[in-house]
Amino acid sequence: MDGQAKHVFRWDLDKTYLRTEFDSFKDLWKSALETASDKKAYPGATALLRALKQEAGHKICIVSGSPSQMKRVLSAKLTLDGIDYDEFVLKNNVKNLIRGRFRALRAQIPYKLPVLLKSHVGMGGAEAQTLFGDDAEADAIIYSMYGDLLAGTLELDELARILQAARAYDDDAARTMFLAERALKDHSVKRILIHLDMRSPTATFAQFGRRLVPIYNYFQAALILYEDHVLTARQVLFVALDMLSSPEYELTTLANSLQDLMLRGRLDRDIATQLSGEVQDAADAGALAERGLPPFEQIAEAFRERVRHLGDAPAQEWPDENPRLDYVSLVDSEHSNRRKRRKGGFRFTSG
Repeated sequence: MDGQAKHVFRWDLDKTYLRTEFDSFKDLWKSALETASDKKAYPGATALLRALKQEAGHKICIVSGSPSQMKRVLSAKLTLDGIDYDEFVLKNNVKNLIRGRFRALRAQIPYKLPVLLKSHVGMGGAEAQTLFGDDAEADAIIYSMYGDLLAGTLELDELARILQAARAYDDDAARTMFLAERALKDHSVKRILIHLDMRSPTATFAQFGRRLVPIYNYFQAALILYEDHVLTARQVLFVALDMLSSPEYELTTLANSLQDLMLRGRLDRDIATQLSGEVQDAADAGALAERGLPPFEQIAEAFRERVRHLGDAPAQEWPDENPRLDYVSLVDSEHSNRRKRRKGGFRFTSG
């Protein structure tokens, strides 16, 4: 890719964009047999991806632990959803099996981190990056490591210890170190959004600092990106209306999601009030929602009501800066948790 991107959005697929279950052999077999039309995206995710690609200089890069043999059907799914992507990388687990690299089948840090670094080097850096993952595995750790490596706050000697803790094969570790040395140093990783597919407690992610925000749904992701000046109010509405067209969501649910972010101190109340005003402006200008969906003035009032309901209640406080993390301990803990889950039953990790 030629020239530096204005903003790169890096997405995982399974449990981040696509609803995928890998908790049993039955789940794995079912996923492998699904056609593109069988696969389902989370409500709002498709609308959000489309909105992110609307501005010139925005790039969509997908990195998934799904087997590379599924690329045809996964590419077809993205095409059906109207997703225009710039990169699409899947994991070659057949190659790992042939070579007897059984640790690599489940390990995500030695796979994803060098892929992210290679992409960053290949495109000549980026002005800004937003990363989307989930709480099923190690996305929070991997994305934070990636951001800290680019920012220069994670040293190479520490990276070597982390890769050892992650049980990386020697050649994977060497490739990661090589790419980390050549990565353009910047502070481009502005935001990490972790979709709570496993419904992990949000407090679990407090240690990662303000840069990382756990989200329950993609309306919350759109709200964070509105506050980050990445999305416009109209684009947030586009995501909201897409979710309201799903039987899983109603206006009360979205209003509760907005209030949740404010209570957690992840969305400024003035920003929520500003969004409500811009939605009201759209209503006053005669903008019409789709048939069967709430009118814009009703959406605006639902959001205003949630802001009023909070009154002067204090929001949870978050550190201003991203803390220095003990990644070796985080990797050891993640590895231990993964082993406990495996003992509890079959689990294939797609990353």
